[in-house]
This record gives sequence, C-alpha cells and structure tokens, in this order.
Amino acid sequence: MEQYLQPTFFLDYTNPAVTAFAEEVCQEKQDPTARAVALYYAVRDQIRYDPYELNHSRQSLKASAVLAKGSGYCVAKAVLLTALARQQKIPSRLGFADVTNHLSTPRLRAKMGTDLFLYHGYSEFLLEGRWLKTTPAFNFSLCARFGVRPLEFDGTADSIFHEFDQHGRRHMEYLRDHGHFDDLPYELLFTAYRRHYPTFFADEADSGETDTFAADGSQPAP
Repeated sequence: MEQYLQPTFFLDYTNPAVTAFAEEVCQEKQDPTARAVALYYAVRDQIRYDPYELNHSRQSLKASAVLAKGSGYCVAKAVLLTALARQQKIPSRLGFADVTNHLSTPRLRAKMGTDLFLYHGYSEFLLEGRWLKTTPAFNFSLCARFGVRPLEFDGTADSIFHEFDQHGRRHMEYLRDHGHFDDLPYELLFTAYRRHYPTFFADEADSGETDTFAADGSQPAP
C-alpha cells in the first residue's frame, strides 16, 4: 500500500496549504472512514467544478494549485481529493473512465465537438479492506442549477457518475473504465484530449476560461 500513500509532483500533500486544509477538515475525526467522507464533501462543494479549466499546464494540475484556485475540472478535483486522503494516511489512488454526458451545454459541446468525456476522473479510497470509488466533481450548487442530484458518499459504497437528472432524463452513461493509477498519468490523458478535442485546444488563450460553466446551466443541451 506504500505507493498509495506517497506524495508526488501532482499529489503534493506536503504543501503547507494542502496539509492545513486536510487537517482542518478532519479535525476530531479519528476514524478513517469519517475522515474520507469529510474530505469528499469538502472537495465536492468547496472546489467549484469548471470543465473550461481543462488546462494543459502540469503546474495547474498539482493538488496545491487546485486548492489555491478553488476550482477545476473533474481530474483536477480528483487529484486534490486523492492528495488530501493520502495526507490523512488513507491509501488512495486515481481512477478514470469514459462517459457520455447527455446533458452537456451547447457551448461546452461546441467547444469539445462531442458529448463524450474521455478520462473522467475520480478517486478511490481503501476503507475497511475495500477500494471505494468516489466522484467529487460536481459541487452541490452546480447540481442544483443543472437539475442533477448531487452524488453522496457514506464511506461504505461507491459514489460514481450521475446516471439521471432530477427529472429522470439520462445524464451520464458509463462507457469504459481505464482502471486505477497511483499518480496522475499526465501524458496519457493529454495525448487523448488533444486527439479527441482538437477544437478545445485550438486557441490556447481561450482554453483557460474560468467561472463560466455555472452560467451555462440556464441553457442545457437537449
């Protein structure tokens, strides 16, 4: 399990800000499951989800950078959650899966050229002898805006993907799981992103847009 407890360039939990955040969230929680649950909700709701922050910069994907910015796309948020869990001595790793997002917005769909989300990121915790999947991507306020049920995590079962929105319409469809990794497979992800989303990276200056996805919620794609 040692490889799932170590800091890395991306999972830089020895950064003072990351350490302080983890310890504040988990104060007075002695049980690993309780700490994992607390960290999940802290990252889910305190770090805003924004897919327009799909930035190729290695520095921007460090856990400390995600925490400092207070927002990020699914992989960035999973990196932060995984790093925080390791800081709390909870064996953790990154997982990735391809999903179809049926309720993408017109703007995001035009920018990506598809509703297929490659390498959607999540975290896995080892709790009570079992690996559990957790998806901290979509914060509560964003879910409310898009009419999607927020994912809950109780430390005993997987919490992964939104199959349907609050009206029963299909939201996300699981297509392919890429397995788990002890660190962020940066080259693997961005090789795939650049191949499948050429228009997204066509203008590097535009690829760093921020604080815009929540506003898209008023116009979900059919």
